[in-house]
Amino acid sequence: MKQDADKSKTDSFSKQIAAKEKRKLKALGKKNNVWFGLGVMGMIGWSVVVPALAGALSGVWLDKRYPQTFSWTLTLLIAGLITGSVIAWYWIEKEDKAMHSDKEEDDE
Repeated sequence: MKQDADKSKTDSFSKQIAAKEKRKLKALGKKNNVWFGLGVMGMIGWSVVVPALAGALSGVWLDKRYPQTFSWTLTLLIAGLITGSVIAWYWIEKEDKAMHSDKEEDDE
């Protein structure tokens, strides 16, 4: 009888430890914190800035090599901004879907 009581206490303790470990691992995997938010803002910023800067630099080079009646710099800068915005939009949609799928799993 004493062994059955000890085994019952041990099993109960093990279940409590397993539940706490599961909650901690789940909390570590969540993306809803300040650093994740700053990372997302940085990623969005870079995904817009890099194509815009590449377009502007290419435009400056083309303006010097092949002058036209229009500005290559302005044209390619706008094209880079549009490209970067599309990339950022795609990335945000992907993260939004991942966050919503995580919430659905948490609710179950």
